[in-house]
Amino acid sequence: MLRSLIITATLAVCGAAHAQTAPSASDIAHYSGLHLAAHEGRVDEIDRLIAAGADLNARDNAGRTPAHVAAFASHDEAVAALAKGGADMNALENRVYDVLTIAAVANDPELVSLAMELGNKPDLITSVYDGTALIAAAHLGHHEVVARLVAGGAPLDHVNNLAWTALIEAVILGDGGPDHVKTIEILVEAGADKTIGDRDGVTPLQHATERGYADIVKLLD
Repeated sequence: MLRSLIITATLAVCGAAHAQTAPSASDIAHYSGLHLAAHEGRVDEIDRLIAAGADLNARDNAGRTPAHVAAFASHDEAVAALAKGGADMNALENRVYDVLTIAAVANDPELVSLAMELGNKPDLITSVYDGTALIAAAHLGHHEVVARLVAGGAPLDHVNNLAWTALIEAVILGDGGPDHVKTIEILVEAGADKTIGDRDGVTPLQHATERGYADIVKLLD
């Protein structure tokens, strides 16, 4: 119980400081060119600006490229237009997020698949936790996103700098409900290593047992 409380408190503090941050109203008010067109999803304007030589990888004050801005606004066609024009789909903004992880956190399966099709690498190391899009999606129980990332070749057993895999995050940061159960089912069926423990050697099964997550215990046992 004490370990669970420590884990929860640690992530609450760290997450508040390092969570993804979409463009604010103030940011948007200062946008022009490709950043504005991306935010508004205006593909014709994106194409016009690209043809005129606009910088596809220009950064706003938070390090967001137009592709990041389009992803935060869920404008799939704008993301595609930028990528096809030559935008770097593996660029990281100041909080170390790429388009793919933005889409994963937003629970946007279609954009997740599109980002990978456009060259966004599913094994890219993202966030200040040195994680991946898969770990972020597993943490949140976004099982359809998890399924698409797995199908796209995302590394199942990447260990972040908290010493957590996607399986561990789905257990200790999940609620044990249907979405996290399905997430863990997908990871286990895909071959995620159930024996990898956290930095104290505590396995996903042990964490699930400690929390009384019976359905998850059945999947991990």
